[in-house]
Amino acid sequence: MRSIASCYNEHAIRVSDSYCSRPSNQAYLCPELNPSTRDSVTCMYKLSLIKTQKQLFITITWAKKLLGQGFTITISNSEHSLSPSNNKSNARQLRKNKGNETFQSQNFQVQVLWDLSDAKYEEGPEPVGGFYVDVLVDSELGLRLGDKNSSMEELLPNFDAKEATFSMVSRSETFSGTAVYATKAKFSQTGSSHDILIRCGAEAERGEPKGHVLSVCVDKKTMFQVKRLRWNFRGNQTIFVDGLVVDMMWDVHDWLFNSNSASSAVFMFRTRSGLDSRLWLEKSLHAHKEQDKIGFSLLICACKNND
Repeated sequence: MRSIASCYNEHAIRVSDSYCSRPSNQAYLCPELNPSTRDSVTCMYKLSLIKTQKQLFITITWAKKLLGQGFTITISNSEHSLSPSNNKSNARQLRKNKGNETFQSQNFQVQVLWDLSDAKYEEGPEPVGGFYVDVLVDSELGLRLGDKNSSMEELLPNFDAKEATFSMVSRSETFSGTAVYATKAKFSQTGSSHDILIRCGAEAERGEPKGHVLSVCVDKKTMFQVKRLRWNFRGNQTIFVDGLVVDMMWDVHDWLFNSNSASSAVFMFRTRSGLDSRLWLEKSLHAHKEQDKIGFSLLICACKNND
């Protein structure tokens, strides 16, 4: 499947007021359908190492298909090299519930200490508490996740316990099941966590189906609806969250028109910096300097609803 940005280069549609409405919050709830199942979560973190003054990127992937409660880690000094096509060759799978493993990755010596033996899970394969994951790059702490006390100080007596400087720059989630997708996201490092719900379904009028509608809700508030979805299968809409301009983009072409059971819909939320004057596109990403890539993106890939 092509990336969502490449589709916009060819078929970008700006939703007009005639297709986009802001109805009452009753559209937030969908009593006849439960939210889809979250199958995998991939988070990309940007690291700023103190000693070497290097900036690195680490991806952590939690997926149900892995044996046990392990995860996959990838490290690079370039954001672009962490694309899915490159991840397969660079990824390191850590399958145990608890461990301490050292390996080389792209000229970096990486040491990972983790403990998932008491991890708590709410929905999906990503732990929400009772765990820790510590990542050292060239003997310097780069990433520290979880709320459980780490064994790092015991295993490394001379370890400098300065906190790592890192931030999440993107989050990708895959779903399967119904056409209702629920998740949470923070659009800024200092912002609050927000509940996000996306629903694709048939709109009914007097008991008769009228057409497919896309509804997007944040914190139980309907941000917008897109009607005539068969005509507007790709598009974008600007919303405001925590004072930030957020571009919400969607591509439901395969979900609507492809009979293949593996067909999926793709949704993306991406914050826009104050200097951006137009919708983010993939081709402009490569044109920006590293320090200009400000923002956070949430990508949701959802399998086709077979109903």
